[in-house]
Amino acid sequence: MDCGGEEQARQNGHAGDGGDPAEWKMVAELRAVVEAQDPAAKEEDDFMLRRFLRARDHNVGKASAMFLKYLAWKRAAKPWGSITEAEVRGELVQDKLYVQGFDKTGRPMIYLFGNRHFAAKRDLEEFKRYVVYILDSTCTKLPAGQEKFASVVDLKGWGYANCDIRAKLAALEIMQNYYPERLGRVFLIHVPYVFMAAWKMVYPFIDDNTKKKFVFVADKDLDATLRDAIDVSQLPEQYGGKLRLEGYKSSSTCN
Repeated sequence: MDCGGEEQARQNGHAGDGGDPAEWKMVAELRAVVEAQDPAAKEEDDFMLRRFLRARDHNVGKASAMFLKYLAWKRAAKPWGSITEAEVRGELVQDKLYVQGFDKTGRPMIYLFGNRHFAAKRDLEEFKRYVVYILDSTCTKLPAGQEKFASVVDLKGWGYANCDIRAKLAALEIMQNYYPERLGRVFLIHVPYVFMAAWKMVYPFIDDNTKKKFVFVADKDLDATLRDAIDVSQLPEQYGGKLRLEGYKSSSTCN
């Protein structure tokens, strides 16, 4: 065991989180590199740095380049620190995505309905802001000790009008480059044959670690798969659970 790493972990308050002291020592090395080049790095915590380090297989040089790009992106994408509801209302009113409930490991769940997204109706820049808004909203729901979220993508009724390669690639770029190691698992359900053509176009752009997180679920296995991962109290009603999904329209109407 690297004693220097263990001491670094204790100093930074990581000794009790089950992490590897040697890994925390590498996080400290990464912090020294990025803070020397961009003072804004001081505002980010060690857990974020660790996610970037892991995303680049613990290569400090590659992780620092990735993290510095993230800081530059953050200044441009979120000049006021966050995306406001008003900036993405055009996307929110479509009620195509819900951030509700948790899986059995404590990961917040995102439920996405692919047949409610229409390429002809979306503005790409607003869509990018929407992706950031959703990811940030999801991260605020993470319980202590949990860094990842999970998702169910329901493609029932998905057709050519819903096919939007540019939007998919934009969302993928944001998630992989600026929110690394946040995605835990994605269940793709009710997948129509026509969707596979679009999937084959996007698949080469997904990094190897992320590819492993996508699970295609056959209809015959749907109930068992979802119940194995999500408690019935946290599972939406449309999948046989007790959770009622509350969309933007219904919540804004009540206010």
